[in-house]
Amino acid sequence: MTPRSGDVPTPRAQPRVGALIPHRLLIVSGPFATGLPGARVVAAIGRGVLSGGLPEPDLCPIEGTEAAPGVAQLLDALDFDRRMRRARAVIIGDAYLEERALAGSVTFEIATRARQRGVPAYAVTGLNELNAFDARILDLQVILQASSVPALVAAGRTLATLV
Repeated sequence: MTPRSGDVPTPRAQPRVGALIPHRLLIVSGPFATGLPGARVVAAIGRGVLSGGLPEPDLCPIEGTEAAPGVAQLLDALDFDRRMRRARAVIIGDAYLEERALAGSVTFEIATRARQRGVPAYAVTGLNELNAFDARILDLQVILQASSVPALVAAGRTLATLV
């Protein structure tokens, strides 16, 4: 269509490259062991993420181990869904990943919500007993093992290169 004289062309909005993909990670974890509460786990992974060159992550420690039906209420109280939508990816910390222990767990709920909303999920665990099929069902991109503060920092640094 040829513009008529006096018509002012409407400028097309150009999408800003990278404007739609957040840069910040959301790190969520419960306790790994006595002396290693959720706050300490997320802080250690967060230090690794920072040293890997990523921006300050959103740290979301979970103290205590909730089971269904309290999982949804726990995540709602943490404003989890809003925080996840603003994240580039979710890193889930769990002391022990095993297929039998996942049903109704916080880890299962977080992985499910992330998958449903198209947010990549990664896991850091003290002990991984999931087989490849179970990890695929949860849609976990990578599962790293770490059970000490230095190992959690190293896992965060590794994740910074993967997300």
